[in-house]
Parts: sequence; C-alpha cells; structure tokens
Amino acid sequence: MTKLPQLSIFFPCYNEEANVERTTRNAVDAARKYADQWEVIIVNDGSKDRTAEIAERLVKEIPGVRAVHNNPNLGYGGAVARGLKESRMDWIFFTDGDGQFDMMEIDKLVGLLDRCDFPVGYRIKRADNFLRKSNAFCWGTLVRALFGLRVRDIDCAFKLLPRSLIAQVELKSRGALISTELLARAKYRGLRIAEVGVNHYPRTAGQQTGANFKVILRAFRELFKLRKDIRREGMPGPKEPN
Repeated sequence: MTKLPQLSIFFPCYNEEANVERTTRNAVDAARKYADQWEVIIVNDGSKDRTAEIAERLVKEIPGVRAVHNNPNLGYGGAVARGLKESRMDWIFFTDGDGQFDMMEIDKLVGLLDRCDFPVGYRIKRADNFLRKSNAFCWGTLVRALFGLRVRDIDCAFKLLPRSLIAQVELKSRGALISTELLARAKYRGLRIAEVGVNHYPRTAGQQTGANFKVILRAFRELFKLRKDIRREGMPGPKEPN
C-alpha cells in the first residue's frame, strides 16, 4: 500500500452535532493508515447547535485534530475555501461532514496518482432522493458543456488535490459552485484529472441544506461569472485520462 508523505483532511460542518465525532474519527483512522504525516481539520461553518463544542472536545482528545470556526456562516464554498486555506500538508483531501462517505476509501484516490495529478471520486450509487439526483444530473450536464470537463460526478465531495494548486489559484466561489471551480481551474492549468468510484451512504442524522432554492440560484449566478473569468485567462489544459 502506497502512503502519502503528507496529508491534510478537512470537512465542512454546519449543524452536524450528530455526525461530527463519527466523521472526525473516521478521518483520523484514514489519515493514520494512508499518510506518514497528517492533520485533520474540522471546519465549523457557523453552526447553531453543539458542533463547535464537540469539535473542541475532539481537538483536546485526539492529537493531530484541530478545529476552525467561521462566524458568521460562510456557506459551503466559503467553508471549503477556509479548509483549503488552513491545510498545511502537501496533499489535501476533503469531504463533507455528514458522514456519507467512508474515508478509508482514500486509498482509491492515492492509487490514481501514477496517472493523474488530481484524483476525484464519483458516487457509485448516490444515496439521495430523486430531486437531488435530478438536479445533479442537470447541473453536471451544463457544467461539462461549459468547461469541457470529462468528470461524471462534478460535486462528489471526495477529492484529493495537491496543495500547489491552491497556491496558484484565487477561488471566488462561496456557494455550491466550489467543486466546479476547483476542477475547472485545475484543468485550465494543465492538471490531469481522473475518477474512481466510491461508496455513498444514506445520511443517518441531521438535515441536508444544499438543495434549497437560494443555494441553487447562487450557484447559477456564480457559474457564468466563473466561465467568463476562466475564458479571460485563456489557458486550456489537456484532456483528462479515461
């Protein structure tokens, strides 16, 4: 098994008091197995429940875990951007704080590094309702057409990226567009992107917030601004490997 020399793992949490401890311990187990040097970062995005309290307890209990707190709430994209900024290791993995992924599958991403620069997961069987699946299909179709991305699951929160990419780009998305922006900016800087299937499990506690109308509307507003911005840069990258 190949181990990464360095790995940061982070995940945004908004009102995830029922999930944050389980997700943190899953991240720590994966980090210990797949990296020589590691850190786990809980990004508490202005939660109104006990997420911050539980996160701070875990920081005291588990060496290598730290927590950062957005106050006020910055939205999903803002929380991801905060996690990327806070990450100090050469490789950064991020997922969601709802516990719908098993981070012990990070080895699937590591296994792609011999043929790509930016490995990402796709959900083998998405454990969401019909509306969320339909929205994702339409969104993915539009994004692939606008940016020429050959990625089947744009918003899958199971991504491993080099910290060097974050040093090169200025991320502007503060909403659900953040995954699209990361992939598009990576492609237009010549990074090779490859996908691998990962398992996706039903949410067992807490409430989803990503499918509300305001979040969707914000994503569409940001989408066309991003397309204009990237076109202005004029740096097309190579095709991703199959």
